[in-house]
Amino acid sequence: MLTYQLKKAPGMPLYESLYRLLREDIRTGKLSPGEKLPSKRALAAHLEVSVITVEAAYEELLSEGYIRSKEKVGYFVEEYRRPPAVTAPTIPAPDPAPRGTVEGFPFSVWSRLQREVVLDYGEKLLLPLPNRGVPELRNAIARHLASFRGMTVDPENILIGAGTDFLYNLLIQLLGRDHIYAVEDPGYGKIRSIYAAGGVTCLPIPMDDSGVRPDALGDARVLHISPSHHYPTGLVTPPARRRELLDWADRNRGWIIEDDYDSEFRFHAHPMSAMQTMDSQRVIYMNSFSKSLAPSIRISYMVLPTALMAKFQRELGFYSCTVPSFEQYTLARFLSLGHFEKHINRMRKFYRSSRKKVVARIKSSPMADRLTIRELDAGLHFLLQVDTNLPDSAFRAAGIPFPTLGSFYADKRENLHTLVVSYAGLKDETLDEALEKLEQLILAE
Repeated sequence: MLTYQLKKAPGMPLYESLYRLLREDIRTGKLSPGEKLPSKRALAAHLEVSVITVEAAYEELLSEGYIRSKEKVGYFVEEYRRPPAVTAPTIPAPDPAPRGTVEGFPFSVWSRLQREVVLDYGEKLLLPLPNRGVPELRNAIARHLASFRGMTVDPENILIGAGTDFLYNLLIQLLGRDHIYAVEDPGYGKIRSIYAAGGVTCLPIPMDDSGVRPDALGDARVLHISPSHHYPTGLVTPPARRRELLDWADRNRGWIIEDDYDSEFRFHAHPMSAMQTMDSQRVIYMNSFSKSLAPSIRISYMVLPTALMAKFQRELGFYSCTVPSFEQYTLARFLSLGHFEKHINRMRKFYRSSRKKVVARIKSSPMADRLTIRELDAGLHFLLQVDTNLPDSAFRAAGIPFPTLGSFYADKRENLHTLVVSYAGLKDETLDEALEKLEQLILAE
């Protein structure tokens, strides 16, 4: 029988303490995958707590995917996949993208933390901020990156900003406008627009099955990529290609901007280690909470190499932090108290269920034999290839609400016959209408 010393702590219910102890035993392997947990009544009696306490702890674990329930049988431990170790991997010889979601936002937790921040910080919230962001948030982000992405990061090298758009513009000023900035092709069109508006030459780089082609980088000195999950193809850049790109950066004294925009939402495996773990002095790591929490939470950050942070403070240190302290302190507590991890675990489960329903509707449609789903593990979207001779313009003309893969290329390619289906927030009626329009197009072909 499981034995724990449960003690009440200020601000922490008893069920939360039990949940954390059980979670730790699952993570460390003390509770093995497939192992049956004691019944709620048996564990409650053994620990001398109420059945409600055990039930709440089990429900928390269930909602985050640490355990599963089998009706009339009980609760069983699910396999826990560890985050990557804090070591570099062994190297072998309009905005069409939903960059943020709103489902399941933890309003009650967030509002409670906001109240605590107001009471605890008071007038301090009105004082000027460090230009990099408050230390509490930078420390919390560093701990999160260590546990989730296997990264060893000095909090002093983290820079907080109001959205990645702002940080991209800072990078243009920091790295210089006289360089050629290379971007993935196909890729997220807004990035090309921001760089172009910033006055730099933007070079679309063709991709193969391993990602950006190093032989096509030419005179570029800055490379912006999303190696852990490329949008829209879902491609993951393998270690050998990552090493090629890092060698390019070393030879040319160039910089790689690693956009890790949705590493939280992978379903079949933990994402590959960040490129930053392979070369912390040539890689600028970027991420945002706008995607994992909600678009309106404009809190993004980048991890600058030590030399670049020194240059930032020397040349651009006059910039003030663009995120209010109130939001920073709230997010710091949200991360440090484990609420962000809980939220991500719940949302993974929610989106896994959503994806399953969307795929089932597509496979049960009358023209399922003309549709092929690709890159199903690609975050919150997948590719839908249509067996047709119709031009891609026919999809747009019919009002199908999914962008074509060709629209993500710099030269806006046609006739790839592939749609990019983002299922975060996708309503049943929207999907049904899109499938009906597809069926009408194919039947009329």
